[in-house]
Amino acid sequence: MFAFAPLDGAVGVAATVLDALATAVAPLAGTAATAAAVVLFTIAVRLLITPLTWAQVRGERRRAELAPQIRELQRRYSKDRARLQQEMVTLYRDAGASPVAGCLPGLLQVPFFVVMYHLFTAAGSDDGGAGMLAERLAGVPLGHHVADGLGGAAGPLFGVLLVLLLVLAWWTSRRMRRDAAVAAAAQQPGGTEMPGAAVLTRILPLLPYGTVLAALVLPLAAVLYLVTTTAWTALERAVLRRPQAAVATT
Repeated sequence: MFAFAPLDGAVGVAATVLDALATAVAPLAGTAATAAAVVLFTIAVRLLITPLTWAQVRGERRRAELAPQIRELQRRYSKDRARLQQEMVTLYRDAGASPVAGCLPGLLQVPFFVVMYHLFTAAGSDDGGAGMLAERLAGVPLGHHVADGLGGAAGPLFGVLLVLLLVLAWWTSRRMRRDAAVAAAAQQPGGTEMPGAAVLTRILPLLPYGTVLAALVLPLAAVLYLVTTTAWTALERAVLRRPQAAVATT
């Protein structure tokens, strides 16, 4: 049992939900029912935070609409960087367009991921984790780690999942860099960016590759969660941001 009671309860609820999902899909998924349940659970989590994702996209569009006002502020306060930064912060705040708002959907996934991680690394059977660790996908236990060995089916299975994560990370990073370039192009050459914007522009495109590193130390069940949620994020980025990209290029 976990010392932190709310986490203990959340793990128990997650185990119950996963067990119900696995039972429901067992006639179709067979021995991979629990793995399929992890994927379905992940999709359910992403659906729950979809309204926040929509709000994130709307915020990005608001920031794009502010480009003319930003250029005007840069022209007006070109010799007073402190005043320029203050005015830009005020502009973003009044428009309800926070530069960090895009992080919210990702941050809200953290509690769900923590619960899933504890569930599939639980040593005791009273929280349901031990039983699920014994379930398999392609003959590999869901509690299997890369460090446990890559013999048999584990090597090809983890290889496929890691390649998927790497491709998704590359694609997401590429889109993030392109979005950053579009945002930079909207500013007047030599203009001042929002405080910390330059650092974020360099760091954010590297973050997607963290999923690949995480997959090297997480159990198979958690890797399935990562692959599913990363693929969902990539799909959202391709679909929801397409109109914004079209407008930016006209």
